Amino acid sequence: MKVETTPRQAHTRTEANSSIVFDPAAVPQVDARWFEPAWWQAQGLLRERHGGRGSVGFIDSPAGALVLRHFRRGGLLARLRGDRYLWLGAARSRGFREFALLQWMRAQGLPVPQPLAARCVRAGWFSARADLLSAELPAAQTLAERLRAGALRAGDCAAVGALLARFHRAGVDHADLNAHNILWSGANLYLIDFDRGRARRPARRWQRSNLARLQRSMRKVAPDSMVDDTRLMRECWQSLLHAYAAALRDGNGMQAS
Repeated sequence: MKVETTPRQAHTRTEANSSIVFDPAAVPQVDARWFEPAWWQAQGLLRERHGGRGSVGFIDSPAGALVLRHFRRGGLLARLRGDRYLWLGAARSRGFREFALLQWMRAQGLPVPQPLAARCVRAGWFSARADLLSAELPAAQTLAERLRAGALRAGDCAAVGALLARFHRAGVDHADLNAHNILWSGANLYLIDFDRGRARRPARRWQRSNLARLQRSMRKVAPDSMVDDTRLMRECWQSLLHAYAAALRDGNGMQAS
């Protein structure tokens, strides 16, 4: 079953080899400069920038705090293709697809960052580059950061389990569910980074795969003292699974096999 996630409140602008989709209610005026870190840096508005698979910039703009992500490949393809993806049309580019999915999830009441705009730039006949601009979540702290600091609070693991159940009930398959993509902003929990994510029919198989990926990530980032104390890790994970299962039941989230 394919779930329709076409953005319902979005405008698209095409100029030369570039296409931009944006939410006019959030950012009435967006142009190509918004996707260039150097432009923000020249104005003294680029607060920080991180590398890695998805180059991310944090921007203090007049429109508010923004996160600019440039899509990059991971693994072996990173050396061969870098930030280039197969051109299949702007609507099917990585940025446009994540923008549409984020809008759809927000319409479902799911806690995700507000998408502001996305860009697709042709790079030759068969390739394209992609960017995504979203609102920054204030005072954010990831699950990975809490694990590393040994700062998990009572109820944190259960809260994460309940959060994941909400997304799974809605049929959201996160392609890279890990401890870095679950974060607190104040007292609220969010899920971020939906590159290659999709909305699909709820089913145990892909949901279990999501959870297994998260468990591996948590073990990887947790301090040695916590990993060595198998009781702590087991209790945390069991608390997560218990809350996850309870939230699925409460939401009548019966899943297909």
